[in-house]
Amino acid sequence: MSTTRKAAAAAVAAALGVTALAGCGSSDDTSADPTKGSGSKTVTLVSHDSFNASKDVLKEFTRETGYTVKVLKSGDAGAALNQEILTKGSPRGDVFFGVDNTLLSRALDNDLFTPYEAKGLDRIPADLQPDAGKHRVTPVDTGDICVNYDKKYFADKKLAPPKTFADLAKPEYKDLLVTENAATSSPGLGFLLGTVAAFGEDGYQDYWKKLEANGVKVVDGWEQAYNEEFSGSAGGRKAKADRPLVVSYASSPPVEVLYADPRPDTAPTGVATGTCFRQIEFAGLLDGAKNEAGGKALLDFLIGKKFQEDMPLTMFVSPVAGDAKVPELFTKFGATADDPASLAPDTIAKNREQWVQAWSSLVVK
Repeated sequence: MSTTRKAAAAAVAAALGVTALAGCGSSDDTSADPTKGSGSKTVTLVSHDSFNASKDVLKEFTRETGYTVKVLKSGDAGAALNQEILTKGSPRGDVFFGVDNTLLSRALDNDLFTPYEAKGLDRIPADLQPDAGKHRVTPVDTGDICVNYDKKYFADKKLAPPKTFADLAKPEYKDLLVTENAATSSPGLGFLLGTVAAFGEDGYQDYWKKLEANGVKVVDGWEQAYNEEFSGSAGGRKAKADRPLVVSYASSPPVEVLYADPRPDTAPTGVATGTCFRQIEFAGLLDGAKNEAGGKALLDFLIGKKFQEDMPLTMFVSPVAGDAKVPELFTKFGATADDPASLAPDTIAKNREQWVQAWSSLVVK
């Protein structure tokens, strides 16, 4: 999930003509020898490409524990997980970060993790701990996939922006929405799952028939949807895009503000909070980790205040710890879904492929 979100930040920054925040791991060189993590002073974190933390935060981990973090980035979340499944029992690192609730069952079914109850789990809400009884994974962050809208377009048209999934099928929003392919895109899949949660297994296909009749446009991925088709983004404005509704993230508006120079008083985009699907991202101690003690220390740190408060403006996700303070820029310009759509990981695992296939037959031409 976060691979797309960090790419989103970089793409917005490029469109605005500024330099995005650089990745700040102790090392994010994917060519580095992961066996270096087997030493008592180094712990290797295997992740998708979007793991990002401030240098000062990782230095704090070293000061507190004596361990240095080695980050081994491995493509998007699905690709990184596949590599760990192929090497299970003899992992490339000590901790895996980046499996979310849409793919969690694959990791658990393949017995990738050694159970560990991280210190500080009592600060994390129970509904974010689907594996709480076994502690094979630790929740680290959440993020919402939601429809974003172009504020200027709707103001100029004197048209209220949509608020819910049902609104998107109304005639006043005909030919306005662009979404990503659920078979090829993380936000596209999340949006599809959101519609299943909203309308049920018996109703989501009828809903998508209505969206298709209402002119929804489907493109391969987030980059094309947001920066080429969406009129509210910096890239879309340059491309003269004509779709004022796009499937993106609740954290997209803060990115538009963060990288603008000068920074605007208000974000140019808004979020339809009734269209959000909640993703939860987890980390776990890899079975067979060479530095198990270091891995446990790192899991403790990932849910500690220092790391939790660093994430919003480095990975554009929300902390799971209840005592973590969120930066004002993130809260002021971002959006919060009070009741986001969600599905149990085992329900997703059982039905994901058939849902995507049914969706493809209805929508993809």
